[in-house]
Amino acid sequence: MDNISERRKAILFLAIAATLWSTSGVFIKMMTWQPIAILAGRSLFAGLVFLIYMRRLPTRFSRWQLLAAGASILTQFLFITSTKLTTAANAIFLQYTAPIYVVLLGYWFLREKPSRTDYISMVIIFLGLFFFFGDKLSTGGFYGNLLAILSGVTSAVMMVSFRAQKDGAPEESFLIASLFTAIVGFPFVLKEAWTVNAWLILAFLGVFQIGFAFVFFTKAIKHIPALEANLVATLEPVLNPVWVFLFLGESMGLFALIGGLIVLGGVTLSAVGSARAANEAG
Repeated sequence: MDNISERRKAILFLAIAATLWSTSGVFIKMMTWQPIAILAGRSLFAGLVFLIYMRRLPTRFSRWQLLAAGASILTQFLFITSTKLTTAANAIFLQYTAPIYVVLLGYWFLREKPSRTDYISMVIIFLGLFFFFGDKLSTGGFYGNLLAILSGVTSAVMMVSFRAQKDGAPEESFLIASLFTAIVGFPFVLKEAWTVNAWLILAFLGVFQIGFAFVFFTKAIKHIPALEANLVATLEPVLNPVWVFLFLGESMGLFALIGGLIVLGGVTLSAVGSARAANEAG
């Protein structure tokens, strides 16, 4: 029963992490800073969160630890760059092809074999995402689309690398990524206009949208297979426009609403299937 309880708690933690991640759109829209400066600024606050949370710096480095840190940095950079070269809908939709690569990488490196429910959930979620972004997808922006696909690959590598550290300290990978990004990107921060409003937004993004979100994520990934974690994380692109609607008044269309409900159904199916499998195993 302890294992079942941990899995249920992990699913809840992942849902909280996805909800926090989803707040990025509305707050980034409020900023005039360049993407790299925003990334560095929020990484500064996120790194402080993890330093306080861990109360230590990593002293030993492993292959999976550094791979997770590198993939985390690349995923954020590729996604931000792709949104400059293609539509936001294309960038998000193509990045969330990640579960396809997680299936392959998770099986090859972690021996985590997806269940039939996982495959069904993945198909439902992809269908929901297509409905959600369907009227905004375009065939233009070839290089942006290519970078978005690559961000999906690096996102999958990140997910599998964090999962590979389930018996270790996956939070160290994110601390490394945050500190590296903050240091390398800080010169770009110096070029921006420093206002109270900008730093308040960066503080929220760093502390809550990234920092606390990854605290929940690194706790959850120890108890949830990489594919299931990625499927639950698809709540992020669905919730993102909800915050934009609530704070900025940008409404969603009917197809987006239907797509969001389909994605929610797929995520629920994945969570229920996981709980059932855990019960049978227990």
